[in-house]
Amino acid sequence: MQDSDTIAAIATALTNSGISIIRISGENALSIMDKIYRSKNGLKKISEQSSHTIHYGYIYDGDQLIDEVMVLLMHSPNSYTKEDVVEIDCHGGSLVTKRILEAILSRGVRLAEPGEFTKRAFLNGRIDLSQAESVMDLISAKNDFALQSSLRQLKGSVKEIIGKMRERLLYEIAFIESALDDPEHISLEGYEEKLLLIVREERIKIKKLLSDSENGILLKDGIQTVIVGRPNAGKSSLLNLLIGEDRAIVTEVPGTTRDILKEEINLEGITLHLVDTAGIRDSEDQIEQIGVEKAKKYLLNADLILYLIDGSKDLERSDNEMIELIQGKKTIVLLNKYDLGSALEKEELQDRIKQPVIDFSVKEKVGIEELVQTIKNLFFQGKISIKDEWVITNARHVSALQEAKKSLDLVEESIVSGLPEDFYSIDLMNAYEELGRIIGESVGEDLVNEIFSKFCMGK
Repeated sequence: MQDSDTIAAIATALTNSGISIIRISGENALSIMDKIYRSKNGLKKISEQSSHTIHYGYIYDGDQLIDEVMVLLMHSPNSYTKEDVVEIDCHGGSLVTKRILEAILSRGVRLAEPGEFTKRAFLNGRIDLSQAESVMDLISAKNDFALQSSLRQLKGSVKEIIGKMRERLLYEIAFIESALDDPEHISLEGYEEKLLLIVREERIKIKKLLSDSENGILLKDGIQTVIVGRPNAGKSSLLNLLIGEDRAIVTEVPGTTRDILKEEINLEGITLHLVDTAGIRDSEDQIEQIGVEKAKKYLLNADLILYLIDGSKDLERSDNEMIELIQGKKTIVLLNKYDLGSALEKEELQDRIKQPVIDFSVKEKVGIEELVQTIKNLFFQGKISIKDEWVITNARHVSALQEAKKSLDLVEESIVSGLPEDFYSIDLMNAYEELGRIIGESVGEDLVNEIFSKFCMGK
């Protein structure tokens, strides 16, 4: 799967800025630079310079000067891709950056595909697939947890634990196969008890990774949060309060919010993808009815529901309908307009809804701290920790772990049922290969291409 052609791409955003970076990788990277780069005194030949050095000079296209630049050299194999790599730091104008790239491409270099530099790092053995995926997670990190988790995975935390598990399983697979091939010299007597202990130990590790992964993914990707309630309960005001600006229109007229409003916020390290919905009520207005139906659909797929109730008024029929809809969903009830006095008993409401109820006032900004702590209690056992190096935050990894656990379950069933030893070997190998999918040891070219196609250009 190793490509041999030389590739190039702009590695920074194509906009006016202080500098831009053009990256070249491949066996012809240095010889191409000899054709377009001139040192200040005109004597330096880039291909003859030492690795990991920086050079000041100019980029020419033929006799035409394009820009004054700094050039960074990294010789194979001590580079990101393990190939010869050149990075050109030029002035940040989009025109000059494009002109330099055009000068490079016109000399037999191919434009890199999205993520192709990182793909080459993976294919050339510099990083495993989990590390490669962490690069994109690092770029798109929305909070400190996602940032720190991505950095740890980039350093090889997932590779380390998965690698140790695979080594242990492979040893047992090899032992079983050797014993079956040479029963005179290798005995399997009493081996079932030993293997059962090993299988259970490895399964416990997988279950721990899976149990932590749900919260890890939520912390990394954010919590899909829907704000619901009847008209004029204060939903749009709550959205504006949380994002810190007047994003939603707020009036005294019921049904002002007809469509769905979406925003992303960060609350003390928790990313919330907020959706402000139309007030749920019976209405003759056809447009408002569509908004209500949309609100109900978003509610069904939400990770968290913020149910706003106007605490200064009695419950209505639409509230009773909402209470039915939120059953079984993680919900925080905000008893809004707390400052106006309450027509509802908080304890009675909490007993009925079976969800946390918070005295709240959007107008007076009362209850925000309790809201944040309640979210932490619901999803993260009361606190957010970024110290655990083994949190799985990738849905593809979760799927592979689940399949590996199923295979280990089958091994235990075979042992308990007294089946022949070759049954153990088959399911152990399946678990071994599923774990290998996480780090890229057991994946096909199509999956590799799909993963790297999601990367940005020049990475």
